This record gives sequence, C-alpha cells and structure tokens, in this order.
Amino acid sequence: MMRRLFLFFLLVLAAAPAAAQRPPLVLAAASMQEALEDAAGAYAARGKARPVLSFAASSALARQIVAGAPADLFVSADEAWMDAVEARRLLAPGSRATLAGNRLVVIAPRATRLGALRRARDIVAALGDGRLAMADPASVPAGRYGRAALQRLGAWPALADRIAAAENVRAALALVERGAAPLGIVYATDAQASRRVRVVGRFPPASHPPIRYPVARIAASRNPEAEGFRCFLLSPAGRAILRRHGFAVP
Repeated sequence: MMRRLFLFFLLVLAAAPAAAQRPPLVLAAASMQEALEDAAGAYAARGKARPVLSFAASSALARQIVAGAPADLFVSADEAWMDAVEARRLLAPGSRATLAGNRLVVIAPRATRLGALRRARDIVAALGDGRLAMADPASVPAGRYGRAALQRLGAWPALADRIAAAENVRAALALVERGAAPLGIVYATDAQASRRVRVVGRFPPASHPPIRYPVARIAASRNPEAEGFRCFLLSPAGRAILRRHGFAVP
C-alpha cells in the first residue's frame, strides 16, 4: 500500500514538471472522499486547476509526507498525525486550520433486522460469532477513536480479540457492505455515503477524543494553487459542501 502510494506521487510529479502548471496534489483521509471530490469540482468550476486527490488512512499519508512524497496539502482525520508531520517542520507555518468534525457510529448491513444498539454490551451480544469491522485501532484515526470509545464504555476487553482491523475506515465500511462483518464502527459521514448499510448505534461524543480534521499546506510545496484550494475549503462555500456531506464545520 505504502509503495503504491509513493509511486503514484512520483508519477504525478513527473507528469507535470512545473509547479505552476500542475494542479495541487491533496493527500486526504479516506473518509473525506465524496466531500473533497465535490469541493474539487466546485473549485475547478471557478476556472481553477482541479486538485488531484489521493485518499488513504491518515497514518499512511503522514508517513508518505515524512518520506518525501511530493504533496501540496494534507487533510488528516485527527490531530495526532498532523502533529507528527508538524513536529518534523514539514508544514507551512500558519497554514494549519481545523476543517471539519465528525461523529462515530455503529453500522450493520442495510438488510439486517437488528434493532438499535443503545449500550456497549449490546454490540457484544449483536456480533454473535462475527467480528467487529473497524479501521486499525493501532494507527488509523477512526480505529483509535473507536477503541477509545469502547474502552470508555467498558466493552473493549470483550471485543479486543474480535476486531476485523482494516487499513482505513472505508475498508471497514466495505466489510460491512459485503456482509463479511455483521457490525462495524465508522464515521457518521461514511454511513451517510453508503446505501448498503444503516446506522444501528451512535457513540456519545464524550466517549472518545473530539474528532477533528485539520488541513495544512506542505512546507515544500511551491504550487500557488495549493493555498487557493486550502482557502476555498475553509471558505463559506467550501464548508457548505462539507456540511452537505454530514461533516460538522467550525
């Protein structure tokens, strides 16, 4: 996965040698896919170069930036991975801002007859012999938020060995969509983007750290469109797009 992403970045760079002649390359959390695709389209409709978007787990993208991937903007699904990039002085000073927020939910296949899961122990009971799909709780933001919530609610000891860990939150969503897992933990926006699952439970916001998506420009970027797209995302027009896709905006 990491090698494929790095090769993709090199191909994009090779195809456009002059920064001013190429669209900005945006590395973004997988859960931002539909919202940023719409935002890129709206930005292009203003006569701008349509940003190139690459989606993956924030952890994978942060590591790529640290390894020297030629990116222009980074949108992380948590503060921690943005902090890791900033600690290496790889962010343009003053460019970091909070873009959006989210909620954490439990999903099941749309055809399930399962009722609402109101308590953490209901998740354990509803799993039966199945596994709980979620992004890798060791590194991926959605997984770390999910683990924190389950720990706070006292269900983690019963579920720790029953996790189907996925490389990102959209991969966890896909496991539930295919029926490979009876339940999954994803963001509310992921559930909204899929017609094949439904929400059967919602985690209290206080059960996990606040879900915030920071955006920042990469210090090495020399693409003038990078700052233009960053400002568009933070503008009323950009935030309206995010809100339409279910994200909370500052």
